Amino acid sequence: MIAVWAAAAGLLVAAPPTFRVDARLPASLEQEAARAWSQLEALTVSSGLSVPASPRPVAIRAADGLGPAQAGASRPGMILLRPEARGEAAQVALRHELAHQLLWHACPAGAEDRLFQEAFALATSGELTAWEEEPYLSLGRARSWLERAPTLDGPRARRALARLLSEVPSAGGLPPSLARRLTLCEAGTRWPAMTPGELAGVADEMGDALVVLSRHSGRVLAEEGASRVAMAFGSVLKPLLLAGAHGPLPRLVPDRSRVEWTCGPTPGGKLDAETALLRSCNGWFLDWMQAEPEAIGFGTFGAALRALGLSALPRDASEAIGLRSALTITPLGVAHAYRLMAEARPDVTAVLRRNPAEGTLSGLEVSPELAGIAAKTGTVRDVGGRPVLGWIAAVDRDLVLVRVRAGKAPRTFAPEVVRLLERFRAPAEGEAKVQVLGLVGIERVEARCEGIGVSVSAAGVALAPVDFAPMAALVRAGKAICAGGDWRLRFPGLPAGRRYAGIFERSDPPPLPATLGPPVPERARRARRGSELIFRTSRMLYVAGVLQAEDSGIRGPARVALARVVDHNASHSRHPGRPVCDTTHCQAFLGTAEPRSEERSALRLGPLPARDWLPFSQGGEEPWTESRSAAEVEAVLGAEAVGLRFTQGHAHYRARVSDGEAIYDEEQEVPCELVRNPLKLPSCPERAWKEGGRVIFTGRGRGHGEGLNLEKAKRSGKDAREILRGAYGFVEGF
Repeated sequence: MIAVWAAAAGLLVAAPPTFRVDARLPASLEQEAARAWSQLEALTVSSGLSVPASPRPVAIRAADGLGPAQAGASRPGMILLRPEARGEAAQVALRHELAHQLLWHACPAGAEDRLFQEAFALATSGELTAWEEEPYLSLGRARSWLERAPTLDGPRARRALARLLSEVPSAGGLPPSLARRLTLCEAGTRWPAMTPGELAGVADEMGDALVVLSRHSGRVLAEEGASRVAMAFGSVLKPLLLAGAHGPLPRLVPDRSRVEWTCGPTPGGKLDAETALLRSCNGWFLDWMQAEPEAIGFGTFGAALRALGLSALPRDASEAIGLRSALTITPLGVAHAYRLMAEARPDVTAVLRRNPAEGTLSGLEVSPELAGIAAKTGTVRDVGGRPVLGWIAAVDRDLVLVRVRAGKAPRTFAPEVVRLLERFRAPAEGEAKVQVLGLVGIERVEARCEGIGVSVSAAGVALAPVDFAPMAALVRAGKAICAGGDWRLRFPGLPAGRRYAGIFERSDPPPLPATLGPPVPERARRARRGSELIFRTSRMLYVAGVLQAEDSGIRGPARVALARVVDHNASHSRHPGRPVCDTTHCQAFLGTAEPRSEERSALRLGPLPARDWLPFSQGGEEPWTESRSAAEVEAVLGAEAVGLRFTQGHAHYRARVSDGEAIYDEEQEVPCELVRNPLKLPSCPERAWKEGGRVIFTGRGRGHGEGLNLEKAKRSGKDAREILRGAYGFVEGF
């Protein structure tokens, strides 16, 4: 591993820990330890691991009780070495144990993964060549030794480790399997145990993975296996090459002398981009990128793919299309990339919907069941042409699914993908759209993605700023998407912000038509007009958000009943032709929230048998008294209004009017909400009278008093169906 140390030598690193060397050991070990630590730290930094500063002090002590095969041993903060060891043997043992110390410091997530620890120490200590000098050991036998070894400290295990590490060249740095593992070292990342197959780069046991995302919210709905382990991707990223391309794509004449052009018949003599994608024709992609080398880096999608975990941008076309397995990405990263592509380039996604009929998934017994699913396959093969990893990425109306299987070609597990899509499809994962922050105004809203923020448009994709940025800029040309996290929106008066799991876009509402009746304050007019900022998430997260805003403490059957009403109203907006709003004019929504079991139960039930908006309110019988200035009331009813009273959900008063010849009083009647809302009264008043320059209102409960009374529902002791029947008179459909 001399090349490894040489490659690391020029990098700047933090100060090594303080080393305290036992008097029985050579004093020179202190200087050697500091130098070796710096070299080792530089190597890990060059592989992408950020090593924290201020490592703990390390004591280096002499130990007489080590096993016959042990040159040293470690525990955090202490290294034990044989006192009789001298020269190169002592230095190798020291570097081996320092590797453990550095991993405990910089990669706590992998602290308990013994195979990872020993492989890293062996690869970086300089002892790898010595173990490789033994007689030839087959790859299969080495893996078998490791799988059965009671300890990794013995000569047989070390020899097997050396054999697996030498299977894939390291090109002067860490072996790829270890370098990929360092990307998982950040705190909080789930750490699947390393396997001998992964260590050799064979990617068998580590290959099986499943990721299911919500297209709307971006939330991970399911994650299994090696979903966060970077691996070779085959052809599965080819759609992103087309999505990132600029300008028209060519029709190319096949070169039948090359095996890469074995892509089926070519009517008309030329192959277009859509057919090449569906057939995954390597020859077309290689020739296209030779003529247009700027396409090799995925165009505008390149930066997003790197942020999502692509190990590097391709250096040539063979890397871009996965013919050479030099680059890696995690299945989770691929799922997020397909979600971005579905929003930014629906035309490319539409081409992939033809795959079950015309592409690499056609002609199967399950192909008809995949109709309408945008799908792409990818296969990573060994030198003998055998499948090492098979990929299927699929996008439907609500879900993104990525399935990886070790040792299997994609067509063999297509039936499994059909079953998985059926398993995770649910009404709760359908889309919900809502107009948000209309009262604030888009120009005052700032947003920050807590994952990878991206603005998508017809021109491609662009990474959003890491810190808060104006929302108007993020959605100016299209949509704002957060991959791997939620959006946090803030505005004046709410510096902490609100959390939104989903997608934003801009759509200006129509002007509010002139209406008869009392004048409406500007805030109420803005609420009725709606917002230019549209937010899309899943039905489940929208319903949970409304329940959190309307009545966070409601539980049990009353919560189930309210959840069904909220879900119904989401598709019966009070803004014709526009999504529901987020104010009390519709139903309050202050961002997405984590659903409870009641919401999950509610959305598993069928839709409510109603065609129109279903009102609900806090209700209750608690008496209240409020006062408003005469000027506030006059702003709502007019300066000449007198005799205000309330009956059966309506406000009655006399207003002075003129017909041009005479002035007289005329009785007026308007819905109580047109008075209650502007004056911010708890519910429709029962009485109103003047006292000096103020108007006193009294009433009971909270809300408009129509439909579902939440306080009454909480106290009723009835199940959700009975609560809804009592509120709305529903009988059929339950």
